[in-house]
Amino acid sequence: MGKELIIRGIPEPIKAWIAEEAHQQRMSQNAFLLSVLEKASVGQNAPTLFDGVEPTTEVVPGAMPFTFIDLFAGIGGFRVGLSPLGGKCVWTCECDRFATTTYKAWFKEEKIFDDINDLKTDVDIDLEIPDHDVLAAGFPCQPFSLAGVSKKKSLGHAHGFECKKQGNLFFKIVQIARIKRPPILLLENVKNLRSHDKGRTWQIIEYTLDKDLNYRVFPEILDAAHWVPQHRERIFIVCFDRELFGDHPPFEFPEPPDQRPLLGAILEESPPENFILTNHLWKYLKDYAEKHRKRGNGFGYSRFGPEDQARTLSARYYKDGSEILIDRGKRRNPRRITIKEAARLMGFSDEKAEFFGHKDGFPQVVSNTQAYKQFGNAVVPAVVEAVGKEIVKVIKWHIENNGNRCLLNKTKIPMAEIRKTRTA
Repeated sequence: MGKELIIRGIPEPIKAWIAEEAHQQRMSQNAFLLSVLEKASVGQNAPTLFDGVEPTTEVVPGAMPFTFIDLFAGIGGFRVGLSPLGGKCVWTCECDRFATTTYKAWFKEEKIFDDINDLKTDVDIDLEIPDHDVLAAGFPCQPFSLAGVSKKKSLGHAHGFECKKQGNLFFKIVQIARIKRPPILLLENVKNLRSHDKGRTWQIIEYTLDKDLNYRVFPEILDAAHWVPQHRERIFIVCFDRELFGDHPPFEFPEPPDQRPLLGAILEESPPENFILTNHLWKYLKDYAEKHRKRGNGFGYSRFGPEDQARTLSARYYKDGSEILIDRGKRRNPRRITIKEAARLMGFSDEKAEFFGHKDGFPQVVSNTQAYKQFGNAVVPAVVEAVGKEIVKVIKWHIENNGNRCLLNKTKIPMAEIRKTRTA
């Protein structure tokens, strides 16, 4: 056994760095320091949280390292929003094969877990999903959205929590949170979640997070129109583990920017002509709108110009593009937005793409139909980033006020108890 060394007078910032790095690498502080010294003795650099990750741009000022998992990831809106803040994605789940194709290409990710329902037991979850600081999930919204509920009702299908395929996935999040006990939850869904089933759906969600799981719950409906040129209201639910943060963590949702962006900022100068509506489709949309106008309904197409903000881009946009048509002037058929414009409209900008090593925007690796679906289902990264900045402030507050202790909660259910639960 080697002779022990005692180092005195370590500055507080270095102590904090040691604690943080040891935590991120799942090591004791002593083991971490030994690994640093061993690597230094043979001329290697000290290990860091982002070994092997080389972002092409600097992270957001004030960022700090934390880990997160990306549930129901889609094309990675949460990952695009959280990574510049210092977030490192340690596990991803997505069952749509086309979205998985895009996600892998964008983030150079090799392993993505398929169907979260394959993790049936508590033991399955604990063995498969690594410990993490933030659980991020835009859980499927179709069972709760106005359009989704209307469609399911018309087909005689169940909606909300009664939808067996998608409605119960919230409770899978609950199971993961109970087993892995992440300090923070960051959830997103449609605005209608709060009013679905006369408010009963939201009552169940809030009670489960607050009373059953013991998280302090902060819900807020945010309109992405403050960050991107489309009206897109979504509910964000941020939860802090009371065992770590107490009843009153200093969290506030972000103040939106004063000036809203306009469509002119995202439109291509010379879009391909194949996005222009054919005479047949344009006539159909005008006749359809006129028919509903006479009935007193508001259904129909919507045209926008460079000085406007668009309606919400939906997953059905590929069908006819009627919800967002770009006006080309009188006696000229309007056009759909291009795939590149759809990416920009959702906030998947060229600048965001550059952070992940893509020099000409995020690459399109699926058909136009699938690309439109993916953008219509995505979360806006800029809104995630804005909310994430406020979460990072709370993380810093917690560390500064708790003797630089690790953020990750070490009191999750021991594996032995999980196995007892499984066999009970």
